[in-house]
Amino acid sequence: MSITTVTESATRPQPPGPLSASMTFVWRAAVKARHMPEQLGDVIMIPILFTLMFTYLFGGALAGSTVEYLRFLLPGTLVMTVVLLTVFTGVTLNTDLSSGAFDRFRSLPIWRPAPIVGLLIGDTLRYMVASALVIGLGLLIGFRPEGGVLGVVAAVGLILLFAFSLSWVWITLALILRTPAAVNIAGLLFIFPLSFVSNVFVDPETMPDWLQTFVDINPVSHLVTAVRALVHGGSPGSEVGWVLIACAALVAVFAPMSMYIYRRKV
Repeated sequence: MSITTVTESATRPQPPGPLSASMTFVWRAAVKARHMPEQLGDVIMIPILFTLMFTYLFGGALAGSTVEYLRFLLPGTLVMTVVLLTVFTGVTLNTDLSSGAFDRFRSLPIWRPAPIVGLLIGDTLRYMVASALVIGLGLLIGFRPEGGVLGVVAAVGLILLFAFSLSWVWITLALILRTPAAVNIAGLLFIFPLSFVSNVFVDPETMPDWLQTFVDINPVSHLVTAVRALVHGGSPGSEVGWVLIACAALVAVFAPMSMYIYRRKV
């Protein structure tokens, strides 16, 4: 049999589906983290630093005891930790774009959004690790969630949903800006005011009226309030609804924008 006949009679393998292609990029992210463990430095150090530093620096002054302040603080630092880590999504994407990795991805017979979807899912695993570290550290130093396991799981699930939605903002920036450093700076300039000017560290009732107005409409404040209620066994009321509205708005605006830029650029 001739070579031509063998080639013509061979069956072309089917290209991977969207789910298979996306999970391949999730595995790629896991392999990168295994070979470059320094990439997990922010996942490990940020939760430990925030939880310990703010508890023991401000606990006695603001609440009279570190244990009492930890009850108020830990849900807030849990939110703040994950929100800060979302910026890494944009930094990673921009690094791949700058290194030419996406030029190779473009030549593969895969679902075009697979690299971005895989990146989002892979980073969700990082957020879960960071959440576990915050909660575990809190338990070691005296935090006791009155809502039990179900309350904690529900709170972490709500945080992960918000983080996934917010990550689309950094994906958009990563596709527009030229360098990973620029994405990192732009992200932190946005995240730090959003996180600090909220109810993460103190009750907003002690703030000036004009500042309370911003805190009250800040989606991070609504998320922290909902997480506190879930963790401590209370009712989050309308706070979960406001968080879901914020998530839907972020995805509705930035996901289509990201995919439009991505299709034109990659």
